[in-house]
Amino acid sequence: MVVCSIPNYGHHRLSTSLGRFRNIRSGIFICPIKMSFGEDFALPKLRESKNKPTDKSSEPKLASCNQISSGDDTADLSTRKRIFVENKHGETLVGVLHETRSKELIIFCHGFRSSKDSRTLLKIAEAFEEQGTAIFRFDFSGNGESEGSFQYGNYWKEVEDLRAVVLHFSRQGWRINSIIGHSKGGNVVLLYASIFNDIPNIINISGRFSLQKGIQERLGENYMERIERDGFIDVRNETGDLLYRVTEESLKDRLSIDMRSSCSLISRNCKVLTVHGSKDETVPVEDATEFANLIPDHELCILDGADHRYSEHSSQLVSCILEFTRLRA
Repeated sequence: MVVCSIPNYGHHRLSTSLGRFRNIRSGIFICPIKMSFGEDFALPKLRESKNKPTDKSSEPKLASCNQISSGDDTADLSTRKRIFVENKHGETLVGVLHETRSKELIIFCHGFRSSKDSRTLLKIAEAFEEQGTAIFRFDFSGNGESEGSFQYGNYWKEVEDLRAVVLHFSRQGWRINSIIGHSKGGNVVLLYASIFNDIPNIINISGRFSLQKGIQERLGENYMERIERDGFIDVRNETGDLLYRVTEESLKDRLSIDMRSSCSLISRNCKVLTVHGSKDETVPVEDATEFANLIPDHELCILDGADHRYSEHSSQLVSCILEFTRLRA
């Protein structure tokens, strides 16, 4: 039995399924689940789309999905296959399908400068695979193996990528039960839910509420003055090697994202879980309570002592997510 605790952070307002709020001072999710568990980045080339997909009519065009089978040593009743999906910009998105006997599917979305092989998401994927649920994890355009140009912003373009993936599997008869996103991926799944009301369960792991924050830590002081002067900022590691370039356009793309407005558009029929670590060094835990206060049908699970990648709390993270999806199966 694994316990996910919510310590006392004052009164959090959590919404019920009827949209009314109740106050809690602390709480415990007890997850009676038996489990076993056992950030990457590439710089392809192409362009950025800053246009928000404003309605369901602007659907991405899908290429036929070529599959390459690969063996899976971790589960007797599952196979893993490489899947290729074309987004609306003609770029190929590369992913891995953990296929089981079930036609129910969960889609995973990675974070900033990460990939489908994120350790945080892999541990969750393996737990779902073990219990017989199929999952699909993929690289957003410009990341990992997928085509496209890496950009600092690209939030709405990644929503378009996710839409292409959802349509691809829906047209093949899969029942998509949930979409799960970590860090920036958490923002992407929430933005998706603000437009498309076709996924019943959304799981936001450590997403940032205010995207106007957290920039100086990456770009340094006076970043707006510098980027307006030079048109870009190069982010380098300790040895001076280039990690990525932030253009003025991509920075403004991020600054234009309004999570408050988008969260208010999420349907009451959509159930949202936010999981956050109390010791998150990248995104402050207070961001999680902002989501809880705004989203109509929302559950909040704060893991005491967990960092941004849940390095020492992966089993608790998995338990909270499995319990949330089990209750809504």
